[in-house]
Amino acid sequence: MGNIIPKKVSFNLPDGKEVTIETGKLATQAHGSVVVKVENTMLLATVVAAKEIKEGQDFFPLSVDYQEKFASAGKIPGNFFRREAKLSDYEVLISRLVDRAIRPMFADEFKNETQIVINLISGDDKNMPDCYAALAASAALTVSDIPFQGPISEVRVAKIDGKYVVNPERQDLTRATIDIILSASDDNINMVEGEAKECQENELLEAIKIGHEVIKMQCKAQQDLANLVGGKILTKREVPVAEVDEELKAEVKTLAYDKILAIGRSASEKQERKEAFDAVAKATMEALLEKYGEEAFDDTKKANAKIYFDKLKKNTVRMLILEEGIRLDGRKKDQIRPIWCEVDYLPSAHGSAIFNRGETQSLTSLTLGSPNDAMLIDNALENYNEKFILHYNFPALSVGEIKPNRGPGRREIGHANLAARSLRQVLPTENPYTIRIVSDILESNGSSSMATVCAGSLAMMDAGLPIKAPISGIAMGLIAEGGKAAILSDILGDEDALGDMDFKVTGTEKGICACQMDIKIDGLSYELLEEALMQAKAGRLHILGEMAKTIATPRPDFKPHAPRIKEMIIDKSYIGAVIGPGGKIIQDIQARTGSIISIEEVGDKGHVSITCNNAAGMQQAVDEIEKITFTPTVGDEYDAVVESVVAFGAFVKFKGKSGLVHVSELDHQRVNDVAAVVKVGDQMRVKYIGNDEKTGKMRLSKKALMPRPERQPRD
Repeated sequence: MGNIIPKKVSFNLPDGKEVTIETGKLATQAHGSVVVKVENTMLLATVVAAKEIKEGQDFFPLSVDYQEKFASAGKIPGNFFRREAKLSDYEVLISRLVDRAIRPMFADEFKNETQIVINLISGDDKNMPDCYAALAASAALTVSDIPFQGPISEVRVAKIDGKYVVNPERQDLTRATIDIILSASDDNINMVEGEAKECQENELLEAIKIGHEVIKMQCKAQQDLANLVGGKILTKREVPVAEVDEELKAEVKTLAYDKILAIGRSASEKQERKEAFDAVAKATMEALLEKYGEEAFDDTKKANAKIYFDKLKKNTVRMLILEEGIRLDGRKKDQIRPIWCEVDYLPSAHGSAIFNRGETQSLTSLTLGSPNDAMLIDNALENYNEKFILHYNFPALSVGEIKPNRGPGRREIGHANLAARSLRQVLPTENPYTIRIVSDILESNGSSSMATVCAGSLAMMDAGLPIKAPISGIAMGLIAEGGKAAILSDILGDEDALGDMDFKVTGTEKGICACQMDIKIDGLSYELLEEALMQAKAGRLHILGEMAKTIATPRPDFKPHAPRIKEMIIDKSYIGAVIGPGGKIIQDIQARTGSIISIEEVGDKGHVSITCNNAAGMQQAVDEIEKITFTPTVGDEYDAVVESVVAFGAFVKFKGKSGLVHVSELDHQRVNDVAAVVKVGDQMRVKYIGNDEKTGKMRLSKKALMPRPERQPRD
């Protein structure tokens, strides 16, 4: 290998599976690169950061892209170009998980553009690569000179057959009652996301604790790798610390503090509050300009003044909540904003609902479709049809802004996923439909994703879907400082920005169905987290109660204009007969009955799904398929029609089948002339008595169903 001397560390997961992290072999011109390997699964993570900050830049441009190469699974992409295209929704979701785990670990002053790329370069059907992505990203940062305040790592914890399993294999996840991914440093949890089948709060906490213990081991392995690399890697780039203009900072406080305090105590609404804060900011800047003069109050001083004002506003509002228990809109810490709901709002939809909580509103529609409407998921490691689809739209109008509509971004995809995995937990066990739910957010001031869960639950009940239970969601916040803590129920958008933790919890009356937590402070105790979860439970139950005032249980039937689906199981040998040559027969049935028919081969059976808006058309389609797939049973009786008459009997037809009633089976008495007894078009009841030994054709009998004549006594 020439002068290449890779460095490698390894550790074992609780189940004994070995994980290795290697650096120095691939992508050595990147500022940091590693390959994480577990069995046949390999992830290559690279990181590059600009050496200088772009002029005028006041934010941290971090991008994280996770992509699964199709070659990693021995596949060629199925798209037109036969190459990897833009990230799939699944890849976007994994990118978001890594981003949320990594982003808090950079100093506020570090604003150099940074790009993290994680590629699945080898995959297998056992190991889930998503739970190793953040480990790979963190390791690449740890062995670089980029000022990363890690390491961190990420694991999946699932409860399977009553036991907690870290990074379980793919096939075992189907039995999981809890499935979460969490990230943490050696000391602190910073992100949790997952789903559950109505688990309890203490079960979720136990899963987090178990996962954190494994993460600590993974963080140590990363540090060991950095020590092996040594040299300049152990010396991170210096992060310039902005000098504080104490005079300017004090002047901003003098000019703005009392006004900010007054607004914080005014219990105003979102737009009124925003305008008031903007007015104070403008007045403060004008006063500073007058004090310092145009030349002295240059762009740098203006930028610093804005930073000091924003920090002052944030700290003032935080202290109001912590010390006086006053929230921006005047609510108590555990108080939920007013809720109103409406169902059946859209007359042409198969189900619809409006959920309005405070200044957040979701208009949600539900459409029932056939199995043919399922969404094809074609990823490197998975290929299947998804029958439950949830789309979430967040137009700029919902916050009173103007922005071009360019389709869903990563935030919209993430919010849709959280709502979808929540609602999926309460879907009917037997569901022949493809279900599409669309949540259009028309107003937003605090957790539109949780509004989507509530509106989605209402819409499913309005549609008549027999869901297992109603489900709701709530967004919670936490402010902790100086030994004091305030847990906030149903947070506002402003409270989300100024808080130390925001977490969303969805669930039914029985338990939690999904969660998403982003923890922004160090040293959050499990006791405080448990308290927050219990307060979230109380809020979730309150919201369920408000929803029940509108609709508490699913409607007994679908809407009159909603499609009906009939499912049939046929023998595998009949699939070709139903489809016909070139699809001729199935297309003819669909055209004449107005139905949509799909057939799927499952084992030795064919699963037929018929979708139709018309009851008569549905029945006609069912009858025609039954005729094609009907298999007579010896001993059964059937109503038949005579098709032709011959000297040795009559050919009859019943349920799409043909058979012969031999002359000897027409009557107990001898029949000399068949044409004298039956004619074409006659109806007769026949019994299937067996098959002809030579031809294998059905033998049918009319006389078997006729009373035998009494014997005449002999003279």
